[in-house]
Amino acid sequence: MSETKPTRLERIETAGGAEVAVISVDHPPLNLFDTALLDSLAADLAALTAAPPRAVLLRADGKVVSGGVDVHVFEGLSAAEGAQLWRRLFAGVIHPIEALPCPVVFAAHGLTLTAAFEIALACDIILAAPKAKFGLVETVVGLTPSMGGPQRLAERAGSGRARELVMTADLYGAATLAEWGVVNAVHDDVDAAARALVTRLADGPTRAHAATKKIIEAWRSGGVAQADSVTPEVSGELFATADLCGAVRSFLTDGPGKAQYTGR
Repeated sequence: MSETKPTRLERIETAGGAEVAVISVDHPPLNLFDTALLDSLAADLAALTAAPPRAVLLRADGKVVSGGVDVHVFEGLSAAEGAQLWRRLFAGVIHPIEALPCPVVFAAHGLTLTAAFEIALACDIILAAPKAKFGLVETVVGLTPSMGGPQRLAERAGSGRARELVMTADLYGAATLAEWGVVNAVHDDVDAAARALVTRLADGPTRAHAATKKIIEAWRSGGVAQADSVTPEVSGELFATADLCGAVRSFLTDGPGKAQYTGR
């Protein structure tokens, strides 16, 4: 475990000079999401919000990604306190992940339950090892997943699959969730694959990636019409970026695929 807190935030520079941030959950033995872990993750995300990198990797150390939430977090809460807990976790964890102006990748190497799975669903891309298993098993304590898991699962896999996964509280393998469109890809060495992917994304056109996220967010909130309404301004702003101007010149001079990006 980290000496001071149950997560570890590292900022790494790629060979191309881009900054990648890696958040590792390190809270043995099961990486349970207790108050300390949730607060630590929220603090890391606040630091990234204040000084965004060009790509982020969320991962975990240990045998499992997470065995779920420490049930002590729920003990004795009133209805009002329960509602406030979820508001705090949306505000401190889920929404900051989605609002980061760069690609966010989640790597699952093993069992990924409840809060960890919901956090993965807030990320842009989910990679998994073949042995990884996922579950929203909150029904074991009479609860429904409340960090945005059901709705984000429905967005990726459809509402019927979301109801099935949540109501049965079964575990689902990486291959099944890849078929459903929840997991983007399955890799034997998922950590290496995830690090390679975030490096590639960080070296890319960061402002364009941020624009992509804005357009998709508009679609999520209001459908195609809403996305269409924001696209001209969001995409139009890219013409004032150094990356687009340089990439256009590179394309015309040297052909496609040779541009270098700075994130500006």
